[in-house]
Amino acid sequence: MTQASVGFHCPECTSTGRQRVISGPVSFDPVVTKILVGLNAAVSVVVLVWGGSLTRIGGRPFEELALFAPFVDDGEYYRIASSAFLHDGLVHLMFNMWALWLLGPMLERLFGAPRFIGLYAASLLGGAFGALLVSPLSPAVGASGAVFGLFGAAAVVQRSAGFSIWNSGIGPVLALNLVITFAVPQISVGGHIGGLLAGAAVAAAYVAAARAGSSDNVAVAGAAAVAVLAFVGCIWAAAQWTAPLF
Repeated sequence: MTQASVGFHCPECTSTGRQRVISGPVSFDPVVTKILVGLNAAVSVVVLVWGGSLTRIGGRPFEELALFAPFVDDGEYYRIASSAFLHDGLVHLMFNMWALWLLGPMLERLFGAPRFIGLYAASLLGGAFGALLVSPLSPAVGASGAVFGLFGAAAVVQRSAGFSIWNSGIGPVLALNLVITFAVPQISVGGHIGGLLAGAAVAAAYVAAARAGSSDNVAVAGAAAVAVLAFVGCIWAAAQWTAPLF
């Protein structure tokens, strides 16, 4: 073996010159992920100043910003987004931000900032739609819907590349979170499943666009379409609160 700058080469490869040096970006700064983590943390600080606590959400912040179908049906559409940056205490915030920091940089680097923003927004709205559809009279908060969307996107991307989600770790973590979702009564099942499906759908659209050689604009348009459908679905689902479907 012939020692090289990185590892070793066999004598045959060395003599024939079958060696390539592939250069790429040395580092990557996940700006969008950092902004999202910062926004969630900043809202938590505002909640503390506004009368909340580190152990649970409550009081005025919860009343004004949480996702609750009757208020959304009354025209307070901002709750669809504001609720995704509000958390039920420090532990809830830390779990969601850990998952966001785990998956965000990887997906942001793979998709690029515009498509990653589209993925996160569509997952957030998909989670809100699921929560309003399944449990319209249970106030919901947290970035869990968007985070589940990132899990769904990561699973789709790895499967499309031929990797096993069970060997990569995404599958076991996702399965564990789904078990917890159905086992803990306080968790919004609709919010988690809605976000998961929306994120998977957007990632599938991105993969299809890449294989077809389409531009980034086409991919972002696909994410926007999922987001718009989810937002319209939120308004429709909120209007059913007097006679819930589930």
